[in-house]
Amino acid sequence: MAPVDIANLIQTVALYALPVLFAITLHEAAHGYVARHFGDNTAWMLGRITLNPIKHIDPVGTILMPLLLYFATSGAFLFGYAKPVPVRFGNLRNPKRDMVWVALAGPASNLLQALLWGALLYVLVGAGLTERFFIEMCRAGMLVNVVMFAFNLFPLPPLDGGRILVGLLPWRQAELVSRVEPWGFFIVMALVIAGVVSNLWLRPVMGLTYGLLEILLTPLSFLVK
Repeated sequence: MAPVDIANLIQTVALYALPVLFAITLHEAAHGYVARHFGDNTAWMLGRITLNPIKHIDPVGTILMPLLLYFATSGAFLFGYAKPVPVRFGNLRNPKRDMVWVALAGPASNLLQALLWGALLYVLVGAGLTERFFIEMCRAGMLVNVVMFAFNLFPLPPLDGGRILVGLLPWRQAELVSRVEPWGFFIVMALVIAGVVSNLWLRPVMGLTYGLLEILLTPLSFLVK
């Protein structure tokens, strides 16, 4: 059984490595770039607004945890995270409003990448390419970015969706939601393990996202036929 698992792991890593590296790198760099645009240079000064994936990889969250979960659940459940880009929201010109744009930048970068992977898939298929590896990598690229887009929009701090919610709510309600942040990661993990995030959030949002991508890619599908 072990050789099969190793073979599957190698194949999975080969397919997902490039899409995952692009997804986390552009996601984190986008946060830093937009934060700098609105007045916070923290990420820029620390060298985190970069397309170098090494700067964004967390040894535990990006590598060790996904591998352990892959073996522990036979690939049924995977979870990981990158090294968050530091943002001092107090440095933003309008902290409450600009927080929304900084938080939204990460998921927006993933939506754009999903669209680009989908466009590449249509182009490769339209060009008659039959190499399964590249076709599957494009599909993996779409999946990785759609998952990151949907998951990060979950409305609970410290996820991007939680910070967007704090920025949009009136001050009193925003303060109440922001108090959750110190325990937010553990709450999210508990909800993930319980299946709440997957069933009530991820699947519906991913379904809508794939529907949106299909609409956006429709003109391209006609061109490559």
